[in-house]
Amino acid sequence: MTATIVLVHGAWHGGWCFEPVLQVLDDAGLDAIALDLPGHAENDTAPVGDLRTDAAHVTRALDELDREGRGEVVLLGHSYGGAVITEVGIHRVVRELVYLAAFALDLGESCASVAPDDPGVAAISHAGRPNLGHAFVAGDDATVTLTRDGAAACLYNGVDAAATEWALDRLSPQSFAALTQSPTNVAWRERPATYITCTEDLAVHPDLQRLMARRCGTSVEWPVGHSPFLSDPVLVADLLIARAHATAPE
Repeated sequence: MTATIVLVHGAWHGGWCFEPVLQVLDDAGLDAIALDLPGHAENDTAPVGDLRTDAAHVTRALDELDREGRGEVVLLGHSYGGAVITEVGIHRVVRELVYLAAFALDLGESCASVAPDDPGVAAISHAGRPNLGHAFVAGDDATVTLTRDGAAACLYNGVDAAATEWALDRLSPQSFAALTQSPTNVAWRERPATYITCTEDLAVHPDLQRLMARRCGTSVEWPVGHSPFLSDPVLVADLLIARAHATAPE
């Protein structure tokens, strides 16, 4: 049975960011859903959540798919969304995980601190690269936003100007706590997982992605920036189509 695809966005984004991918998946006849984490839907005035509330929201969505009898799920997380799927991916309907430039965290780790004692992490150099941290602007005591120029440089390199402006207009504040909390479950230990390293990424260092990719059973590298769902949605969709039709990772 072909799996349902569920997409979980990263920090500052909403389900809107996957619209180009959803179009390709729909054209291919795939059942796919892009979730909005709390406070991140367009025109959503609700407060943004932390990792716990985000995970609970995705769990409720998976519960609903289970009640509807929609079958197994291929669950993709992008960037911070990787922390969310790491927490919730043990759900009974989840057949497989896909990490897209995402945080495949272990216990005790957070998006802000991955494998802090690993010498490979200590060796990562950001020299000559835009730094997403420099784009942070304090929103209030609980959230952070990004400068427009910083977001464009770090999140959307390789994305055309029109799509970049479209995305920048939709970014929302992000919970700081979500980036500093650790998962209580580690789904990539319990489910088949594919990791996609984006080698031109200026938000999550490719070498850090490679470290996390070693935790997953399957990994691929794409010569793209942090947001291939905008720069090359067919590339993303084709991988998901293959995973949805498969019975186990190839």
